[in-house]
Order: sequence, then C-alpha cells, then structure tokens
Amino acid sequence: MPEAGRPLLEVRGLSRDFDVSRPWLNRVIEGASRQILRAVDGVSFTINRGETLSLVGESGCGKSTVARLICGLYTPTSGSILFDGKDLAKISDRTEMLAMRRRFQMIFQDPYASLNPRWRVEKIIAEPIRSHRLIDDERALHKRVGELLGDVGLSPLDGEKYPHEFSGGQRQRISIARALSSNPEFLVCDEPTSALDVSVQAQILNLMKDLQREHGLTYLFISHNLAVVAHISNRVGVMYLGRIVEIADTKTLFGRPLHPYTQMLASAIPDITMSGKSRTPVAGEVPNPLDPPRGCSFNPRCPHARDKCREVRPELLPFEGAQVACHGIHEGWIPIVPARAAA
Repeated sequence: MPEAGRPLLEVRGLSRDFDVSRPWLNRVIEGASRQILRAVDGVSFTINRGETLSLVGESGCGKSTVARLICGLYTPTSGSILFDGKDLAKISDRTEMLAMRRRFQMIFQDPYASLNPRWRVEKIIAEPIRSHRLIDDERALHKRVGELLGDVGLSPLDGEKYPHEFSGGQRQRISIARALSSNPEFLVCDEPTSALDVSVQAQILNLMKDLQREHGLTYLFISHNLAVVAHISNRVGVMYLGRIVEIADTKTLFGRPLHPYTQMLASAIPDITMSGKSRTPVAGEVPNPLDPPRGCSFNPRCPHARDKCREVRPELLPFEGAQVACHGIHEGWIPIVPARAAA
C-alpha cells in the first residue's frame, strides 16, 4: 500500500555524463583529451501523487535526459531515483523491476516515430498488456483496447487501422492509449504536443487533464513552451545547462519569477492583453556545455551578474515559498518584479 504523505517520485542529486570524445586513435594523433558532457548536473525534486510537475528550459538544458533517466532508458552517473519509496537502481529482482516498471510509462515527443508503422493500432496498444500479462483472454484484450481507444477520443474500430492512416494529433492519442494500457500511476510526458498544431495541442492537453482526473494519474511534463506549462502544471521547475535554477508552484512562478533566466522566459510569452509593460528578451546564447562557465552557469547572459556569480555556484535554496539558485535573489541585489501576466 502507498504510504500517505510520501512523494510518488523523488529524485536526489541526479547526474548523467556522456562521453563525446573523438575516437581513440584521433585523440592520440591530435594529442587531445577525452571530452565529457554533463547533461544533467545534480538535479533534485519530488512529485506528489496526482500532481503535475513540469520541467521547462531551452533546447539542450537536460530536461529530456531527466525524463529518460527516470524511465530507465539511461543509467544515472550518480544520484538516485525513488519511486514510491524504492530506489530503482537497487532493485535486482527482474520480477520486482517489471512490476515496478508497469506503474509508469512514457509518452514520446514525436507521434510519427514512436509508433511501429507495420503494426495495427490494436496490436500497438495491446503490447504492454501482453508484456505485463495483465489480460490473457484475447476477447477480453480486444474489448480493453476498444475501451482505451474510446478513452482517448477515438473509435474502437480504429484498432484495425495502421498509424499512417491517422493525423498527428490522432497518433498522439494512440500513444497515450498505449501508455495507459498497463494501468500506470505515473506518466513521463516528453514534449508530447511540440510536434502538433496549436489547436491540436489544446485538445491533447485537455485530454491529458481529463485522464488525470479520471484515473488519478501523476505527470512529469517536459516542455519548452511556457504557455503549455502554465495550462497543465501544478508546479514548475526551470532548467538551465543541466541544473534546476528555480522551482515553485505554477501561480507563484508565473506571477513572481525570481531567477533572471525565469524572468526572461516569462517576458518572452506573447502579451495578448497589450499591457505595454516592457519586455526583457532572452539575450545571448547558451554556453558550450563541454566548457560551462565557472560559478553560476547563467552569469554570461545575466544583466545582474557580479563577481561572486562568476566564482561561486549558487545552490537551490528556499525563498518565500519557492526554491531558487541565485545569489542576487538571496542577498537582495536583484529586484523581484511581478510578471506581466500578473500585472
């Protein structure tokens, strides 16, 4: 039985390195050393049952790597991932690991690449059910697939079709049905709407919110779109160059962004109210992750950076109902300005 009050997912000090060195012979000839890319650098957060935590940031910030680490597609270099209190890295029994893996699934970014084009939709959705041996009777399995297709707004008759016969939004609905087929508690959603038209994005997001209410699901939602995140999240974590620089509940983060990077991202959201409030564009480029800057990784782009920012890396510490990694906020030299949306 789940323990009351305990987070469903707890990530502690999670890091992942990738060896991106040139081949050994090239390094010998050129006298070059190995190159290690730290894609995720000491990330920690929790997700409670029934809530949605979103991770946002520019491309290459490490948010999708976090998603793949949680789902077991990558192995952490260091840190731990606890699901319902159990460290996934310490589960050695295959049967126990399969039982644990059944409880969470992943929805991928590209609905065109994540579905087997040679399988009919019914086989695609039924595969997790067969893999986890949840239903043995073929008639009952066929009925269950039809129910899942109905849950995501498709017809049970669509099970006889192939993925190429559907639009992008319909394919993503099929991906969601497949993710739900093993009766999971937790879904990792890696930019599930980024490849879709805006009108279709809204349909998929509303569908996911409805399914969350009906099935009591918990989401980790990965996105670079702050408007999408504001619509679906309970809490938001902002990532920059492999680290979380700010995390807070959605209303707090969008109403009062603290970190200069978060302020810049919030300022970039289109102002449909035409309030006339000044905007601060996201200036500069993300530093080379193979040679990250000393101190705060955002300091080359930060208009408030001081010498301390260039020397000492800030820790993610509590601040007035949020957590932020910024010397200027904790020491009071960066002004806290309400976001335009909250004005």
